[in-house]
Amino acid sequence: MLLRKITLEEFGAYRGTQSLDLTTKKSKPIVLIGGLNGCGKTTLLDAIQLALYGPRARCSGRGSKSYETYLRESINRQADPTRGAQITLEFTVTVDGTEHYYKVVRSWHTRGKTTLKEFVNAFVDEEYGSRAKPGRRVEPELKYSRVLSQEWADHIENLLPLEVASLSFFDGEKIESLADPERAASVIQSAIHSLLGVNTVQQLRTDLLALQRRQKLSDEEQHLMDKIHTEEQERQAADAALENAEQQAAWCNSKLVKARGALEALEAAYKQEGGNLFERRVEIEREYAQVSARLAEIRGSLVQLAAGPLPLVMMGSHLKELRKQAGRERAAAGSHQVLGVLEERDQWLLDMLPAEAKAVVVGKLEADRAKRAKSAGLKVDLALSPDTLPQLSALDEALSRDKTRAAELLHQAAEAAEECVQLERQLAGVPAKSKVEAIQKKREEQLREVAQLEREHKNSLDSVAELKRRLEYVSASLKRAHEEFVRTKVKVEEVERIIKYSEKARKTLDQFSDVLLKRHISRLEVAMLTSFQTLMRKQGLVNDLRIDADKFTLTLADADDEPIDPGRLSAGERQLLAVSLLWGLMKVAGNHLPSVIDTPLGRLDSRHREHLVDRYFPNASNQVLLLSTDEEIDEYLLGRLEKSVAHTYTLVHDDTAFTTRVVEGYWWNAGAGNVA
Repeated sequence: MLLRKITLEEFGAYRGTQSLDLTTKKSKPIVLIGGLNGCGKTTLLDAIQLALYGPRARCSGRGSKSYETYLRESINRQADPTRGAQITLEFTVTVDGTEHYYKVVRSWHTRGKTTLKEFVNAFVDEEYGSRAKPGRRVEPELKYSRVLSQEWADHIENLLPLEVASLSFFDGEKIESLADPERAASVIQSAIHSLLGVNTVQQLRTDLLALQRRQKLSDEEQHLMDKIHTEEQERQAADAALENAEQQAAWCNSKLVKARGALEALEAAYKQEGGNLFERRVEIEREYAQVSARLAEIRGSLVQLAAGPLPLVMMGSHLKELRKQAGRERAAAGSHQVLGVLEERDQWLLDMLPAEAKAVVVGKLEADRAKRAKSAGLKVDLALSPDTLPQLSALDEALSRDKTRAAELLHQAAEAAEECVQLERQLAGVPAKSKVEAIQKKREEQLREVAQLEREHKNSLDSVAELKRRLEYVSASLKRAHEEFVRTKVKVEEVERIIKYSEKARKTLDQFSDVLLKRHISRLEVAMLTSFQTLMRKQGLVNDLRIDADKFTLTLADADDEPIDPGRLSAGERQLLAVSLLWGLMKVAGNHLPSVIDTPLGRLDSRHREHLVDRYFPNASNQVLLLSTDEEIDEYLLGRLEKSVAHTYTLVHDDTAFTTRVVEGYWWNAGAGNVA
């Protein structure tokens, strides 16, 4: 395949109609396209793949977006979306010695806010080149093909399988990942099977198996085959529906993650503005009123308590002295009353005693009366009533009870007062309604959006699960139908003969496939090693290169035949190893595919860049499209590369209008003087 021309109309940053002539010569295989970062180099690479493969294209700007969303966003922002965008790609393919000219036009436009229409029109001149005389180029007369347009996806897969295209169209900044053993193994396996024809042998084996199944069938067998055909179609439909559902689930999940992130940001902003306090304002005010009422009630109880005998607690020492005085006065009063009675009694006793005993008794009786008279004579006489002591005892009990109650009330009042202070502080921190109203509204809207997206995501996951169950059921039913067909197959002689010899042919193809695989691997090892040593500055670093025939893993060896860990290589050396992998594949495949390289000289030093410019780019393929910045292919490297360049273009970006136009010439070419 050779690319001839690409035309972009309102695609991405490309405003209006922009065309690039991509035709090359054998001595000038390079088309050099320059552009600063963000000018549309990767968009151009995406456009080539999109024109060929549509929804299956591995476009760098698509990410997890749905295909319809990607197309909608790919229309130039200044263009009318109802007129849409269009990519036209012209290329030639040589089949059985005859060169065929193709033109595929992929266009799309919007209709309303939700509908997007896409169209694929394919043109071909199957006689292109047959009328050309040696040394002369004949412009093709292209004819529109409805069948080719409708079946373009299958047709391009036969011309250039998507797995093979990924080896032909690549981003130089990501090429280093191919130096990883696991990634390189998958690329080598895909290339050997698709690019080098091993898949053709395997397809032939599959066709022979289909031939065995397509023999003359009985009515019962025909019914089974019809059933198998129907269930195969049903399985394909279920498989396609499952793929769409998984893409929808991934899209929903991506939107949900973004919405949750926005909600978290709003929640943080809402909290920072005091939104939580604002929501609790009524509750806090009610709580403050309740606590204030309780505090007032407690204080009222204290006032009532203070209106009783409680203040007498402050006269504790006086009350104690009063009790003592009351006791003394009571004793004095008793002694005073007894003195007169005792004098009469003592006189009565003395009159009855003999004279010799009176002297002793008189002294004792007088001493007793004197003692009683002393207690009856008080310094302070408050004239307290006899009921004073019982009253003071009752007062002590009342004061003890009221003192305990007062302590409880004071503790409760302190707690309530502290709680009031805390609530007053919270109320003081409540923001004004105008301050949080806007962010509260956004937060509520975001909450509703997240809830809606969560429902959509759950529904999409449920749909994926249901479609997986459906696919498993259809696959099992199809397997049973095949088994039933095998059991009921009529063993006629002709069928047996075909089956017998097709089985032999399949075994022969198995052996041939193994031999072919080993041969290709051997050739690829030599081609890759030669390419790597050609590009490397350190010539003695890698002495041998081997590819495992079963796992397709890549192993490097030094001069002592010891394995080299790819991790030991520098970033530039790993990039050269990956380039050598692709170059070796192209060599073994015969250089019949174009190489489109975006950002080709990423991490390379000056010596390695010179090696790529001198040794790789002019020989990488029959057609090489280089998408470069001015710092990669600079004026010095352009001089070394210029003899191999067929066309040069510069992508000029208007930073005010955010659009890109294509200008012939490169930065340092004479024809590029108008490049800004």
